[in-house]
Amino acid sequence: MSGAVMTVVIILIVVAVVVLLGVALWPRMRSKRLRERFGPEYDRTVDESQNRRVAERELAERERRHQQLELRPLSEDEKQRYNMQWAHVQEQFIDDPAKSLQNADRLLTSVMTDRGYPTEDYHQQLADLSVQHAGPLEKYRSAHDIAERAGRGEASTEDIRAAIVNYRELFVDLLDENGADQPARNKVDQTAQNK
Repeated sequence: MSGAVMTVVIILIVVAVVVLLGVALWPRMRSKRLRERFGPEYDRTVDESQNRRVAERELAERERRHQQLELRPLSEDEKQRYNMQWAHVQEQFIDDPAKSLQNADRLLTSVMTDRGYPTEDYHQQLADLSVQHAGPLEKYRSAHDIAERAGRGEASTEDIRAAIVNYRELFVDLLDENGADQPARNKVDQTAQNK
């Protein structure tokens, strides 16, 4: 064999090895990327699915759907207005915790709507929010469950306080587009914290 043929054979073998390694490592790289993107939502989806591949397909579909949404940041005026409304929700907690919780839920839905998230179906909300707001999503689930119990008169004042605090995490995350891919900060207004 000539030197040129040997060089071509070696190059072909190296390319084949690289391609095989890429094919072998692709699922791991995809899993790692999805795990980093979705955080605890990744584990939750895997646990609730038939297997990891089905879960990862669902998470990838969430990303595709999310890209189709026409999301927009809030203006500074809108943020200020929403923050004032949130302060009112927390003040209202002192006199009427249940009403405060209802208003917190409505306010959060308004923020989602203004940002461009569909809000008709709770489960679709979770899926859509999970792409950029996975950090506070478990607390949002908890708050939503408490709000449903409160609607049936089955939640204590402490439960309602916890729900409002949990709603606040997603509220802050939705207002702060820069922190959307990071876990939500725990900014709790002193009024709600004291009750």
